Amino acid sequence: MTTHQHVKLTMSGKQHRRLHSHLFPGDGLEAAAVLLCRDAGLSDRKLMVIGLTLVPYDQCTRSPYLLVWPGQFIADAIDVAEDDRISIILLHSHPGGFREFSDLDNESDAEVIGSIFAGWSGDAAPGGHGSAIMMPDGEVIARVYDEQLNCRPVDMITVIGDDIRIWRSGCDSSEPTMAFGAGMTRELGKLHACIVGVSGTGSIVAEQLARMGFGKITLIDHDRIEAKNLNRILNSTLSDADSRACKVEMFAVAMARYRVNLDVVTIAETVASRQAVLAAATADIIFSCVDSSEGRHIVDRIAQAFMIPLIDMGVSIPTRTRSNGAPAIAEVIGRIDYIQPGGSTLGDRGVYTAASLRAEYLARVAPETYASELDAGYIKGAVEEAPSVIALNMRAASAAVLEFVARVFPFRHDGNATMARSIFALADGDEDHFSESDFSRSEILGVAMGAQEPLLGLPDLGV
Repeated sequence: MTTHQHVKLTMSGKQHRRLHSHLFPGDGLEAAAVLLCRDAGLSDRKLMVIGLTLVPYDQCTRSPYLLVWPGQFIADAIDVAEDDRISIILLHSHPGGFREFSDLDNESDAEVIGSIFAGWSGDAAPGGHGSAIMMPDGEVIARVYDEQLNCRPVDMITVIGDDIRIWRSGCDSSEPTMAFGAGMTRELGKLHACIVGVSGTGSIVAEQLARMGFGKITLIDHDRIEAKNLNRILNSTLSDADSRACKVEMFAVAMARYRVNLDVVTIAETVASRQAVLAAATADIIFSCVDSSEGRHIVDRIAQAFMIPLIDMGVSIPTRTRSNGAPAIAEVIGRIDYIQPGGSTLGDRGVYTAASLRAEYLARVAPETYASELDAGYIKGAVEEAPSVIALNMRAASAAVLEFVARVFPFRHDGNATMARSIFALADGDEDHFSESDFSRSEILGVAMGAQEPLLGLPDLGV
């Protein structure tokens, strides 16, 4: 197992709920599960849970402080895992809430983890193998071993569901940090956000995240500043427009004027490039601030493949025609979507469609064909995002950032379950909310596929 700067473990909220329900049935006795984890293939070691086995209670010898269970479950896990170099993590509960591995746990690992390596006949799993414990409040503490049985703690464990729960190695408490205080600023300083699209909404999101205290921000945008952008891109100047400054570089320079401890990565490429995908894949949260179907489709794939929470936003101002033929505002709309791994995707929710992807492709590579199909009614005209209305952009961008805050530092009285999508309509003064259960999951996009080739399953992104 190659030594990496950080080791992370990520699972979905649905997986965590299944595990917690099994590990804490209410009888005060320990219980066990086996996790199968794929390595994401990034610079940091990120293990993503792709499968789990709940060890039946009646096949274990259980007590409040000791658990014995059949080795056949480990043998079965090896059979499934070794062909794809999948890591095995053995998880059990500590019903008493002891937040450390016990001496019995250490003795067990020395024997059982060693037997996993000894029984492994394929190529070594890059993430090694390990063990973990779960507390009654759901906290998970984990460690991984290499083939020499050298052990290291998992630095960061993330559960991405309606809430985003993060536990760090060595933390004194599992209590969530209160939103909007100094504690939140400290926690944000340990997180990495990726912003795809640094224009109308993206520049406003970037400004908020930088000033809130994020430790690392990756900016992805291939475009350059033009005079027409000055009415909506924060920090852009006439000089930037005259020199056609790169948007991401311009914004990185602006951030440096008020943040000295911020790590900024700039990718002056389209998100549909290999470099951009791999950069976004390392983030803890992705903000999608693009206005194209292709961009949203790629970001959607990244979020699922690397198990990253995704927040997408859009604004529009549909118009109508008065009886006298004059135009009028029909509505002023903003939309925020929160996407979690294994849940409904932006594609499932209709934010982009096969038809909109095809239309953009034709417009790019065959403009004459696009124009003729548009005239013939085969293609619907693209929804016009409102690029010049900075007040509306700010409303949507603020809602998007607050959505992230609410997930990591919960403050809503009724929780986050009903907020998978939020739509505000300013003309009517209305706001609607939708839960994850309001959308179907097509399973078209693979979850936790990592950096397998071709990247994101797209031949154009392969090596």
